[in-house]
Amino acid sequence: MSAGIELLGKAAPEFDGILSQEALSFVAGLAREFEPRRRELMAARVRRQSEIDSGQMPGFLTETSNIRQQDWRVAPAPKDLLNRRVELTGPSSNRRMVINALNSGAQVYMTDFEDAHSPSWTQTLMGQLNVHDAARRTITDVSPDGRHYKLNDETATLCVRPRGFHLMERKLMVDGQPVAGSFFDFGLSFFHNARALMEQGTGPYYYLPKLQSYLEARLWNDVFNFAQDRLDIPRGTICCTVLIEHILAAFEMEEILYELRDHPTGLNLGRWDYIFSFIKTFSERPDMTFPDRAQVTMATHFLTAAAQALVYVCHKRGAHALGGMSAYIPRRDDQEANEKAMAQVKQDKEREAAQGFDGAWVAHPGLIPPVLEVFQSAFQGDNQLTHLPEVQVTAQDLLQVPQGDTTEEGLRSNISVTLQYVDAWIQGSGAVAIYGLMEDTATAEISRSQLWQWVHHGVTLTDGRKVTESIYLDIRAEEASKLMEAHGQDNPGALDKAVELLDYLVLAPKFIEFLTIPGIRYLD
Repeated sequence: MSAGIELLGKAAPEFDGILSQEALSFVAGLAREFEPRRRELMAARVRRQSEIDSGQMPGFLTETSNIRQQDWRVAPAPKDLLNRRVELTGPSSNRRMVINALNSGAQVYMTDFEDAHSPSWTQTLMGQLNVHDAARRTITDVSPDGRHYKLNDETATLCVRPRGFHLMERKLMVDGQPVAGSFFDFGLSFFHNARALMEQGTGPYYYLPKLQSYLEARLWNDVFNFAQDRLDIPRGTICCTVLIEHILAAFEMEEILYELRDHPTGLNLGRWDYIFSFIKTFSERPDMTFPDRAQVTMATHFLTAAAQALVYVCHKRGAHALGGMSAYIPRRDDQEANEKAMAQVKQDKEREAAQGFDGAWVAHPGLIPPVLEVFQSAFQGDNQLTHLPEVQVTAQDLLQVPQGDTTEEGLRSNISVTLQYVDAWIQGSGAVAIYGLMEDTATAEISRSQLWQWVHHGVTLTDGRKVTESIYLDIRAEEASKLMEAHGQDNPGALDKAVELLDYLVLAPKFIEFLTIPGIRYLD
């Protein structure tokens, strides 16, 4: 390795090319150039949260009002990102799943190193290898029964989602410090694949997660320009879509687009992280507790307002507006439940199409035909960029707390879902079907954050009991016992770790910002 670069993780020979000295030097260059700014921005998050905890509510920024008032547009999207009616998402580490996703018939496939990814060292490297081979259209796989998998002639457009700025890659050290997961994931995928993708007639396209401010978008824009300059690739070649999945980012959507305007840009309303961020941001406010997770639907006012604002901002600035992911998945084991789930998905996507969205996410290939049909019927041409809805969304609209009941059933469901998800996550699965829904880190975050909120503020259940630490522990023990019994001898011990992590998160005196940060100690 070059001076100052230390690789702590062991890797199989198949990853030697991914971890070449040249590639790691490129990542190290990103870290050395931008790590000080990343840390400053993470410190700024802490300061802003402290202000909110002290009672200062967020609003639209006065210092950037000129950006919102000026006439500007983002750079036009490339041809293969004009029609984004259906975007399929999934973990990057499952080779066969990546092949099937690219062959699925979706317009875009976002392969994930973030919420649908369990970021162990081997899983992360496997994801990079899969992206490398997919970019060259050489990715293949053979099932245990001898079935061969390869890419069709026509495939979905590939996008990559790196980890957010808050997560680190512990296995690579630069000048004695771990590299940010975002620099590692973006750096390797861009270094290895940018030119290969361009030769295939597409390009290096990215989804940016967990942004909280336009200054974080500015950092990403500078990272893009630095990377393109370093490899002598024209600026603007990178295209990016920003996930609006934090309540604070909702107040800075135009500013975020402005910072990234030279890299053809869209916004996606990441509904599950958005709900989680609301609970997290106002976790100290007893008057801002949420009802059962199942009652916090896209029809609630604060989510409807965010959706309307996102479409308006995007189309005003020439950017695509992408809808979030319905968690329902096809059910082969229960026809009645399957019909209900499909009806829910159809209703959800019809609402988004009517709001003006240009497309939406799905988490399962089986949802592509019905969602595609909804958006095909909703508008002609590639997108709805010319549709500018007449809306006026205020800060009060974005901050309206949903009303509803808190029930024992909701308490039990949150405990069970989080335990099952964390159990699977520790074992290497970042996207898991639980009770007919596709759960990822974002949905698990909602469940565990509600548990902390309800215990911390002693929320009253519909049966009159207050949620206490004792009640939580009793019900958690019952739910864990059910899961342990269901696992039987097949349980490899990860459920015990899931219980340990959940207790730590729920019973902590201060809200733990992300479950993945303490959870990383359970991964290799």
